[in-house]
Amino acid sequence: MKLIAFDLEGTLVKSVSSWVELHKRFGTWEKGKEYAERFFAGEFDYVKWAELDASLWRGHTREEIMEWAESVEYMDGARELIEFLRRNGFKIAILSSGLMCLAERIARGLDVDYVFANELIFDENGVVTGKVNPIVDFKSKGAILRELKEKLKPELTVAVGDGFNDIAMFMEADVSIAINPHEGVEGDHNVESLWEVREIIEGLLG
Repeated sequence: MKLIAFDLEGTLVKSVSSWVELHKRFGTWEKGKEYAERFFAGEFDYVKWAELDASLWRGHTREEIMEWAESVEYMDGARELIEFLRRNGFKIAILSSGLMCLAERIARGLDVDYVFANELIFDENGVVTGKVNPIVDFKSKGAILRELKEKLKPELTVAVGDGFNDIAMFMEADVSIAINPHEGVEGDHNVESLWEVREIIEGLLG
């Protein structure tokens, strides 16, 4: 058995950040941008940042958020790559520091085995409370992948992502693939498309 872990946004789907896109959708981006700058300046931790962001959406509904999530498109080649991986004995995981509402939708659509992302908390009427279950922070992708490896004991572990928060995941993998990576992010292989990811994995299996 083999294991592959994917980042979600910018890797499997065309959304760049569910946090940013919902801020822009709900008209809260100016405040959201301020919170991001304060987080990266070290003023508070990721859990606090997530809750500050979500507090700006208090009163919006699950239906509004799912309307956005349903509009997000797959990257070219995503379905074909996942089907190829399944045929070749891979267990597939999504590790996203975005939101579970999107990650679960994609996981269902692609028949992914494991999905980890941050959960907005809704009240009994499906309204955003401003609370978050912060499962995947900027550093925990490595720890999550390590736990999966310990549980599954794969003969090969591959990680695919594009951002700084994927580096911890890259360090846990036997082979890391950076797809259109952000500046300063490198994998064992740097590629521009999911078709190239498939070519690399075909080479590993060959």
